[in-house]
Amino acid sequence: MNDSILSDIFATLNILVLERVDINLFKIISNVPPWLVHFCRQNFTPGMDILIPQEEFSFLENFLIDAEEFWQNNSNIKLSSGLWSEVDLNGEECQLEAYAICVDTKKILLIELLGDKFTNKQYLIQKGRENQLDYQRLIKDNQKKDVLIHCIIHDIAGQLSAINCCLALLEFENLTLKGKEYLEIGRKQSTRQEMLIRDILDLFSAEMLSLEAFTISPEIAPSLLSSAQEVIELFKPTYVLHNMQLQLASQIDLSADWKVVADKSRLDRVISNLVENAYRHSPLHSTVVIDLQADGEYILFTIDDQGSGVSPEIVDTLFQKFSQGKNKSGRVGLGLYFCRIIIERWGGEIGYLPNPKGGSRFWFRLPRPVMQQNPTNFF
Repeated sequence: MNDSILSDIFATLNILVLERVDINLFKIISNVPPWLVHFCRQNFTPGMDILIPQEEFSFLENFLIDAEEFWQNNSNIKLSSGLWSEVDLNGEECQLEAYAICVDTKKILLIELLGDKFTNKQYLIQKGRENQLDYQRLIKDNQKKDVLIHCIIHDIAGQLSAINCCLALLEFENLTLKGKEYLEIGRKQSTRQEMLIRDILDLFSAEMLSLEAFTISPEIAPSLLSSAQEVIELFKPTYVLHNMQLQLASQIDLSADWKVVADKSRLDRVISNLVENAYRHSPLHSTVVIDLQADGEYILFTIDDQGSGVSPEIVDTLFQKFSQGKNKSGRVGLGLYFCRIIIERWGGEIGYLPNPKGGSRFWFRLPRPVMQQNPTNFF
């Protein structure tokens, strides 16, 4: 491509190409773009010298100081002046941008009239700002809805508590066998509703508490083993009642250090959710086993059941909000979501694997606490 064609291309693109001759003195080495006549009273032609900055391009005075240093370094990148506005001889405001570049030993100054490019850029910037405002409004609207739902759930929980008290008092009445049967059905349904409400409240609590403190100090960090043992004791009667077993793996070293970065109450809740999940998806006369393993700077928790496993089509969404298994078990699908946002907040991971021997394996990995000079809670 010859110089004449290049010169025409630059002019068509509204770019004035200048070669530095001396400080503030430049030679026009391209065709003159049409817009230049609207800024300069003198008529310029290719090959002519032009002094910059003149009154027409006073903005470039400071930029040329940086450009001189840039050219001395013979850099292979470009230096931009940034966008600036000039008023032409007709009183119209125009937007320009200048660039300093090096081509072999030549020091080149480009001045571009942005025109439509500027308009498009401003449009994109404006749309970006509008989208950001829309996003912020959406977040605020969602927060208002969350607060409203939370209040409604609390009100429902209060009414349900009164219903449960009435059902408990009915046990002392002289009921017929049919009446006792209906009472038991009512209690079971009430228990399901309590579990549903607890899951919803756990969701709101988890999303808010995930921003609060948790312990990284080795001296006061919770023990994963102790939490697992407490949850097992809590759920054992439920398992026994349904001819099921819940136990720790026999090979766990009970004397080892099983402390993890966590908050004790929420760690217990995570384990309880996984134990309850295993209970709901396990057949009668089956065994659920909890195991702990050292994993470098982490501790790995696993819980294995002998149920039917998780359908492949929902594995990818298992830990998302409102995800449910194929039998749904009367749940709303928040328990595993609660576990995920809490575990990830503590710097861990959580997941699911099909058990090679049949059933499911849910697992999570949490970091061990590290001794620091000034042990504190992490916010």
